[in-house]
Amino acid sequence: MLHLIRRKAFEYVARRCFIRTGKRAGREATHAEFNHPVSSVRARPNWTVQTVLWLDLHPAQCDIDPMHSPNGDLYHREREMGLLQGAVGELALRRPTVITIHGPRGIGKSALLNAVPRLLPPGALILRARCHPSESQFPYSMVSQLFDPVLGGAGGPGAPVPGLGEAGPTHEALLGLLRTTRSLAVDRPVAILVDDLTNADPHSLRWFSYIARRLDDLPVLMVATLPASAAAQVAEQLGPLPYLLRLWPEPLCPTCTTELVDRAFDSPVDQELAALCHTLAHGNPLVLHDLVTRLRRTHVPPGSPDPEQVLPIGAQALSETVLAWLDEDDPCGSELLTQLAVLGPDTDPAVCAALSKHGEVHDQQARETLVRAGLLGVGAPGRFTHTAVRPAVLARVSAHERLLLHGRAATVLARLGAPARQTADQLILAGCDWGIDVLRGAGIQAAGVGDHESAARYLRRALTLSEQRGVPVADGDESAAKEAREREESFLDLTVRLGAVELHRDLDACARQAAAAADSPLGPVRRAEALARLASPALVSRVEGAQPFVRVCGELAALPAPPREHLLRLTAQTLLTGHRSGLRRAARLAAADPGDPAAHVFAGALAAAAAAGGRLGTARRMALRVAAGPAGAPEGTAPGSAAGPVGAALALTWTGDLDGAAALADRLISMSRASDDLATTLLAHLVRSEVRHRRDEHTDAHTDAEAALHLARRLNAPALAVAAVAAGARALVGLGRAAEAAALLTDEPAAGDAHPFIKALSLQAHGTVAAALGDHATAVSLFLDCGHRLALRGITHPGCVTWRAQAAASYRALGEESASATILDGAPREQGAAPRPRPGRERTLLSPAEQRVAELVVRGSSSLEVAEKLFLSKRTVDTHLGRIYRKLGIHSRHELAGAIGEELPV
Repeated sequence: MLHLIRRKAFEYVARRCFIRTGKRAGREATHAEFNHPVSSVRARPNWTVQTVLWLDLHPAQCDIDPMHSPNGDLYHREREMGLLQGAVGELALRRPTVITIHGPRGIGKSALLNAVPRLLPPGALILRARCHPSESQFPYSMVSQLFDPVLGGAGGPGAPVPGLGEAGPTHEALLGLLRTTRSLAVDRPVAILVDDLTNADPHSLRWFSYIARRLDDLPVLMVATLPASAAAQVAEQLGPLPYLLRLWPEPLCPTCTTELVDRAFDSPVDQELAALCHTLAHGNPLVLHDLVTRLRRTHVPPGSPDPEQVLPIGAQALSETVLAWLDEDDPCGSELLTQLAVLGPDTDPAVCAALSKHGEVHDQQARETLVRAGLLGVGAPGRFTHTAVRPAVLARVSAHERLLLHGRAATVLARLGAPARQTADQLILAGCDWGIDVLRGAGIQAAGVGDHESAARYLRRALTLSEQRGVPVADGDESAAKEAREREESFLDLTVRLGAVELHRDLDACARQAAAAADSPLGPVRRAEALARLASPALVSRVEGAQPFVRVCGELAALPAPPREHLLRLTAQTLLTGHRSGLRRAARLAAADPGDPAAHVFAGALAAAAAAGGRLGTARRMALRVAAGPAGAPEGTAPGSAAGPVGAALALTWTGDLDGAAALADRLISMSRASDDLATTLLAHLVRSEVRHRRDEHTDAHTDAEAALHLARRLNAPALAVAAVAAGARALVGLGRAAEAAALLTDEPAAGDAHPFIKALSLQAHGTVAAALGDHATAVSLFLDCGHRLALRGITHPGCVTWRAQAAASYRALGEESASATILDGAPREQGAAPRPRPGRERTLLSPAEQRVAELVVRGSSSLEVAEKLFLSKRTVDTHLGRIYRKLGIHSRHELAGAIGEELPV
């Protein structure tokens, strides 16, 4: 108890130290110099040197005065000082003046009040008081501060200062104080200076109003500082007075701010740093001083500051000044600022009003307060004036409070029918375990405007909630079974929607969602319907992405009456993988209505498959029909319809119709860009790069390859990135830049489980670069491996990949003419090359696959070795041999060499 009494006494004495000086006694202390543990004694600027002494500060440690220039004048206060000078001039004419100085904390009200004594004539009596909330319960506390220095020594029962034990401000006591004031002003002017008048006790406030209204013939100057919120109350009490003058100090201008910052650092500072200080302080001298002091103590270089270093310091300064004041002076405004920081500056005012429970009127008043404080912008009241404001506010909010606020906001937004995305953001931030439909709607909205990142975030959260709700179903419980099916339907729908979103941003993630959809327990038709929405040809670039479509297509084709559209789209997808699941049934369904969009998708993929197998006439007819069909319609731009035009473009390229392939690729790029289908755009660039490479337009081919590589990396598609790198390397070799091509291939991503055709392209590119660098032995090995990869998927047409001609050229460079002639069999001749001997009738009877098997058998390979080299099963090789024997009329492999015009090796 004794310790508490001593502390209170210390605070009481400390607050009155400055009154005894009578005038400024040297340099004023600063806000930063009074960081004393006793918060109620923390002083403002303008405390004098005597007050600084008890803090044991060395003068060298003291910072600059935040308001006064080197010559002692106040910054940016010329107008106010002129009005004060005029009021002092009225005293010489024995005229009174009552001045109220309004404004927010730190604006410099006390500095203006303390400038008054310097303006007074010599001999003027100065009565000063500083009010504090802790003394508001003591009657006439402020009056005692004013008159004690003058009359306290008289003592005795006749002293005019009212006693502290009086029950109220009696009229006799007020008259006595008035007579005392008159007696003091008989032979000299009197200045009554009161700081923080609103903190005075009610008795003193009554006295101040009473005296102020009765100064008509007295040379008395009354000056009081008040917060901006008290302006209306003062206007009501003193408004009619003809000698009342109200001052509203303005924030510092940018020029004054720059001068103050220059002076603080004792050197010219960077203009951006000065502008940042002005924006953060909003012209408030005390906030500016605190900010500059922190910058100096952190050793921020004034000439070249680091924004990453300055912004956290600015946020801390705001937190400990403006935000702390806001908590004390306007809790409603502080609450609103917290809501805007946590929920986002664009939060609907109605939502803020519902969360705060104060109503829209208080909310609007709080917004105006925040605008005046420089925390919110004037033009857009929901926007923070600077990026440092929000971190400063959030630093004062605990994690638990944030979660609660986000959860309440989600509930309010859902009940108000707010946009789904706004509600979903709060649901995710709060970690709520409800709102699957809201999150689904938010994902649809975000995907509709092209914000695929946000859409994926919403749908992932919805999927997580859907998985958490899954519960085992008891046997015989129909209601529970129905609920379980509804959950599975919801889960499948969310999976497909997320996969469709990932198709625009992450192809590997889309493949995983396709695999999840293929595992749905809802039956083959429902699974096929889901996968048909994800049937992009870009997914078959990897085995992982192709497997779900092949499996579900096989399941669907086995049904008695499969849905026509789903079967055609999934069969088109599987054809691009090199499989034939459901091909015959899909062909019959497509023939029934060849003009249908799904039939065109199937026809395009079938054209690519026909061209790969060497049926060039059929492939070209089907590709031209697809190119002339509904590929240009809006439906043709959907990912599920891209297999048609992509397959047709490949078929035209492989059958030699380069003009038609280029035109279709150009149109496909235009359509896919318009529909934001980056995956199809990537494939179209690859096709066009191939066309331009075959036309020897290597510069344009390289441009397309670079565009495809950029999209592949953006879409996280490593397999397609391999294809793009291969296309780019071939183009660089064509431009005579083999060293650059080799460097590009060195940085090539791993092919992994890429499509065999993509692996073959990569091998061909490596072989092309090796041949260009003179390593023909390595080139031959790579070209032959390329051919094996193509045979794995039945790509036997030599026009698909020109590996045979390149291998023959490398064989010739190595001096192996017979190997060159053998490998060229069936390959197209280069322009200007001498015609090769036409093969015998026996060779023309064999298909390309049978020819390759026969060649290896003639060279002495066993059936198992042939199977390993061609990536076939031994049973398939034996089947090929049986057909070869029947076609050639022979019975053993010893007769095979003579039948095809070659000899067995020794």
